[in-house]
Amino acid sequence: MSAPTRSPTASSARPPRWDSGRRDDSPTGEASTNEVSTDVAPPSVDKVNLAQKLALFSEHWSPKVVGELNGQHVRLAKLLGPFTWHHHENEDEMFLVLHGRLRMEMRERTVDVEPGEFIIIPRGVEHRPVAEEEVHVLLFEPAATLNTGNVREERTADTMEKL
Repeated sequence: MSAPTRSPTASSARPPRWDSGRRDDSPTGEASTNEVSTDVAPPSVDKVNLAQKLALFSEHWSPKVVGELNGQHVRLAKLLGPFTWHHHENEDEMFLVLHGRLRMEMRERTVDVEPGEFIIIPRGVEHRPVAEEEVHVLLFEPAATLNTGNVREERTADTMEKL
């Protein structure tokens, strides 16, 4: 006895969902009137030259936004001297040293961070960045992070310039 054969159906004639060729997918074979607008511009993909951005400002302890991703700011800052002791209640902070040597003081210890190294300060940890000579850093932190954390002082940046 031979096995029954299946006749092709209309659905088997359709291209698979992963097929990039756009064809009529309507069950009736009629053209769809639900066209998707193509007027939306694709997101821009641009590279950022950190040296060029750093050349645009000279003030210390005044972070500049150079990128945004997933609710995070990518910030550049020039540091000189001691900052204020502070902590961030809800955010971690990452400092990537690009130039100079950063001394990160915490109540229980001090860590020296060299160019090409980074340090992550967990939320709630009281810290104070210190730069004996000018230091350039790249910071990754949530967009809402206040640079002085739980402390308000003359260097608190309520808004940050975008470069």
